[in-house]
Formats: sequence, structure tokens, C-alpha cells
Amino acid sequence: MQQNSTSDVQKWFPSEDGNDEKRSELMDLIGQLIKGVDELKNPNQVNLKGQKNREGFFYEKLISESEIPSTGMPMKNVNDELLKLLHDHPYHSKYFLTNILPMASIPGILGMIAAFMVNGNNLWDVYGPAGAEAEVKVTAMMSKLAGYDAEKSGGYTTWGGQGAVYSGLRIAIAKMAPSALQEGVPGNFYAFCSEAAHYSLYKSMEAAGLGSHHLIKVKTHLDHSMDTEDLRRKLKEVCETGGIPVYIVATTGTTDAIGIDDVHDVRQAAEETSREFGLPVPHIHADSALGGFLAFFNDYDLKENALSFSPGVVEMISGIKEKMRHLHLADSLCFDFQKLGQTPYVTSLFLVKDANDLKRVDLDPDETPYVGHRGYGDYHTGYTLECSRMASSISMYSALMAFGREGYQKLFGQFLEVNFHFRKQLSERIPQAEIMNPDNYGMSTLFRIYPQGAPRFAEEISGKCSSEDVERNNRLNEKLFEKLGEQRDKIFFGDTKKHLLVGTREGIEVPLCVSKFFVISPYTMPEHVPHIIDYLKEQIDHVCQQYETFMTNEKGI
Repeated sequence: MQQNSTSDVQKWFPSEDGNDEKRSELMDLIGQLIKGVDELKNPNQVNLKGQKNREGFFYEKLISESEIPSTGMPMKNVNDELLKLLHDHPYHSKYFLTNILPMASIPGILGMIAAFMVNGNNLWDVYGPAGAEAEVKVTAMMSKLAGYDAEKSGGYTTWGGQGAVYSGLRIAIAKMAPSALQEGVPGNFYAFCSEAAHYSLYKSMEAAGLGSHHLIKVKTHLDHSMDTEDLRRKLKEVCETGGIPVYIVATTGTTDAIGIDDVHDVRQAAEETSREFGLPVPHIHADSALGGFLAFFNDYDLKENALSFSPGVVEMISGIKEKMRHLHLADSLCFDFQKLGQTPYVTSLFLVKDANDLKRVDLDPDETPYVGHRGYGDYHTGYTLECSRMASSISMYSALMAFGREGYQKLFGQFLEVNFHFRKQLSERIPQAEIMNPDNYGMSTLFRIYPQGAPRFAEEISGKCSSEDVERNNRLNEKLFEKLGEQRDKIFFGDTKKHLLVGTREGIEVPLCVSKFFVISPYTMPEHVPHIIDYLKEQIDHVCQQYETFMTNEKGI
């Protein structure tokens, strides 16, 4: 009886001895899932097949109906339930054009499977030697890509760009006040970032106890890069009132517009201000979660152009290289592999130029009794915020080895080519639309539409428009959001209600609402752009016609 019970329990686990029967069973189950997903795919739409009405009381109904079964069901039946979860789920077809949500590549998936098969804890190499080895390799690889000295740099995998931004802030505080880890954070510390920076720094300021009021936003140029003269002014203002700048986040690839801050100029402004006030230089973190991967072009010879990129793409790469060559001047940076690295969620890497900085936030061995008092094991990560850490480095390593530098260059070159064609055709065929980030070279185009006779972008950024003019244009763009959102299963565009801040005649600042075309699927090709433009033009014409009818009725014409 005992043996039968034990045998029954073992059915849920991979084999201990690698036997054929158990391996075949596992492969069949994996095959069932892959086949099931494939049967749900439709290359001419975005969402997987299947109906899923999430309106009304959908989630409340789930809560009331969901119970743990008293007796488990066979795994084939569980797989059927898993596949039902995927019904109507967005999938990365050629018409998936929103945000930075990539398709997980085969190398990335296989790396995850390898990690899952041993399920090591990356806290310590005794518990997770495979993850530790991969983490060291990936840290060295990406350090060299960024221009760091891999013999001196350090890093670890973390929970997204947010984890990297927060880790950088922890180090920044520890640099300026080593006792802060035990005594708390001084109340006169300040951090700085651009108006286009990711909101994760808000969360980090709150979590660190500094408070979001101690986060100073710096103006941006029209190319969405930080205005370093405004940074100088604001650093000086803080210092003159007794504050201490401890942390500057330079965004090297903004989420929406792919704006790239010039890390060289940011560092220069920080060093000059520090000398003037006799203060240490604040820690500079490059939030390169998205844009850092564009450093793969840093060693691409544009004259030789071995991959035969078009002249338009060559120009884009040239602009990218001009900014990304300064990445190594940051004290820390990050790479979100689940973005342009093409690996599954969550696979992010935090790097520091000087590995000794990690010691500033490390725990004492007495505080880590599980690993701190051992004579064996050489890789301890007490400096991370996580205790248990998944070996996501294995997926990163797999992708880097499979793609290589050239593979990433080819993929990103294709993204740039599609975006180049989209911008050209958008300008030529849709007169109501204007590109909001024409000076940003990347795979994203932000565009805004204008009704006939309304002030357009040049007037909006001049500060001569009334706030009502800008808001009226915003409302039209919000109507486009709704229209595109209704049919996002066909072509999935992105949008944002908080783009560039523009001044108005009343002296207030108003954010611009813009739609987003983000090339992220490897299946989107230049030849698909005409159909995308046709669809977009149809939706814009419809929204603008409705708007004109509404305005005519409002005026009583």
C-alpha cells in the first residue's frame, strides 16, 4: 500500500534516473501544449483563437467559482485547462505593434527549460551552480558590450528594469551615507531623472524612504533626451538649499519614443556641480533596459555595411551609435532581456562598473546563516534584494550564444527597416498625422492626429496654443485610441496619454496624447506596412469625420 502511494506521488515529477518512459511522457505533454498553441494561431490577426468575454463581472465570477479540486485531474486534462487560459490572448503576429512585449525566442525558451529542469536557487552556487556560472558569463559578455572592464565590473539578474533602478538607488545611498543601511536614509538626499524617464524611479524613491517629492524631474529636448543645462540648474538649486544629489538616472532608450540621454553630458554636469559644492559625484545609472541592446551596433562598420542595410537604416544606426558609445560612462546600467533580448519574462540584468559597489549593500555573514558560515561555495549574492533567485541567466546565456552579435544586428536592423517604411508612408499618405519623435532612431514611432484647421505640433510646442486647443486635440487622439482599441485583435497599436509636456498661453503644461507603432515581432516585414497604413488611414478618417460632424453640430452650422 505504501509503495503504491509513493509511486502515485512520483507521477507528477520528472524521472530520477532518466528513463525513456518518463521522458516520453513529459515530451508528449509539452508537445500537447505546443500543438495546442499552434492550433490557436492566426497569422492575419493578433489574438489567439477562442472567445473570452472579460467585460462585466468576469473576475468576480472567477473568484466565486474557483476552488482547489479535492482530487487532481490527469495532466492531459490540466493541459486542456491551460490552453483555455490562452484563448483570445495577444500573440506576436506581424500585426502586433504595441510596446515592448517581444515574442520569446526558441533559444530563450530552451534556456528557461534547462533552468527549470534543475530548479536551482541562484542565491548561492552550492544551490544553483548552473545559474551562477551562466550569470558570471552573461555579466562578462554584457559588460564588454557596454564598454565596461569585465575584470572589474559585476552584476546579477533581477526582477526587471525596476529592480535595476532600485538596486542603483540602494548603491547610491550607500555611497553617500554608508551608515544608511543600519540607521536609515538622510532626509536631504535627492534623485534626478528626465520627464521622459520610466515611472519605476517613483516606486524606488517610495520604497527607499526618500519619498517621491525628492525626485527632481529634468526637462527634455524635442528628441526626448535629457536637457543637461536644466539638470545643471536643478542640481545647483538642490545643493544651494542644503540638499545632496545622490542619484541620477540617464534613460538610454525611453519606453515610448526611444529617446537616448547623453551619458557623457550627464556625467559632465554632475561632476562640475559636485566640484562647485565640494560634494561627491552622485551615482549615475543608465536605465538601458530597452535601449542598451542597441549597443550591439556599436562595433558595426557602417562603411563596410556587411549586412547590406538600406541607406535609411544606416542613417538610423549612425544616430544610435552616436549616443550609445557613452554607455560605459554610467556607474551602473541594465539590460531587460525580456525586451529586446528576446527571452521570456522575467529576465533582467543589473550591471555595475565597479563590482566593489555591490559590497556596499551586501549583508554580513552573520545575517545570512544559510550561506554565510560555510567553507564551501564561492558565489554568494547577499547583496541582492531577492533571497530566492531564479536562474534566468541561463535563458539569457542561451539567447546570446544562439543569436550572437550578428543575429541581434540582423533582427534590430529589420525592426528599423520596418519603422523607416512606416514613417515614410505615414507622412505621405495620412495628412492628419504627424510624427512626434522624428529625431529618435529606433523601432518606435509616436504619432498624433489633428483635425482640419486645428493648431498642429509646431504650434503646440511653441507655447502659443491655449490649453483648450491642446486638450481638444488630445480628445481627438483619445477617440483614436478607443477606435484602434476596439479592433486590437486585428492590428494592435499602442498609445500613451502622457507624452511630451508642452507649455500653453496660460502658463501651464499639458501632456500630449499620442498613438504608438512599435516594431517588436520578427514576422513584421516592410511589405506589410502598406496594409497597416491602409487600416490606420481608414480608422483615422472615420474618427476625424465623426469629430467634424460633432464640431459642426456644436456650432449649430
